[in-house]
Amino acid sequence: MTTQPAPILASFVAVAALLLAPPARAEAPLQRVQAARVCMVNDNVFPKDQIPVQVSGKTYFGCCEMCKGRLESDANLRTATDPVSKKPVDKATAVIGAQPDGRVLYFENRANFQRYQKSGAGS
Repeated sequence: MTTQPAPILASFVAVAALLLAPPARAEAPLQRVQAARVCMVNDNVFPKDQIPVQVSGKTYFGCCEMCKGRLESDANLRTATDPVSKKPVDKATAVIGAQPDGRVLYFENRANFQRYQKSGAGS
């Protein structure tokens, strides 16, 4: 009688792969963050308040003097596109959500932020 080690080995490998694979995890939802914690040039959230930059009566934030200067001189850095409505958003007045990796998204209003959360677009 001949044994067939190949199917047994294949089964063992399949089970081992399942046991050793990292568990699947759902992406964490966006966390709403305060504008003061965001570098609006790099679009990243930080654990402490950033440098305020006043432009035309609005307050933007940068992480360093270079970002401060860029926000003052480049109007394109002061806007983003809302991922839900696809409309331009002023970063100074946006609802801001941080992804698990620290990158931020800007929304024109809270309803769009919540719609994005519910749609699972962040996962």
